Amino acid sequence: MPPTRTLLEDPLDESRRPEDDDGAALSEVSVVGVRVELPSQQPIVLLKEVDGDRYLPIWIGAVEATAIAFAQQGVVTARPMTHDLLRDLLTALDRPLESVTITDLRDGVFYAELAFAGGIAVSARPSDAIALAMRTGAVIRSSDAVLAEAGIAIPDEQEDEVEKFREFLDNITPEDFERGS
Repeated sequence: MPPTRTLLEDPLDESRRPEDDDGAALSEVSVVGVRVELPSQQPIVLLKEVDGDRYLPIWIGAVEATAIAFAQQGVVTARPMTHDLLRDLLTALDRPLESVTITDLRDGVFYAELAFAGGIAVSARPSDAIALAMRTGAVIRSSDAVLAEAGIAIPDEQEDEVEKFREFLDNITPEDFERGS
């Protein structure tokens, strides 16, 4: 059985940051939201480094994008979706999900792990791992190697402009582009 991960208190202290089983540094990330990339119509989940200025876009499937968006918006469906079922199973079995880690990026494909007590780790697609973490309240992390390779740094002073642009995209409609005669 692999050793449990080191979970320490001060994420800003490089010498005390959480590490994976191989000793690689991890950064906590939060879910900014799900967006659709145009013109391909490919959904993206956008993560942001909690104690930094890097964003991590991960291309995901439409079903997983819906599951993440529902969790973020607090939507409760009449019948449990797959990620709700997994959450309910973990609760019934008294096996809480401790954390989710985006572990690797190889050949354009992201990899993730679900971490449970006792050092138990299960491989998962990042989209499924994120959807489950959002339903259970588990911490989401990314390896610093993944953030270094695929993260996009946006300094704090530019974040206001990014937020304004996000709001613009959320509120724009096709009718806004119609020309008057």
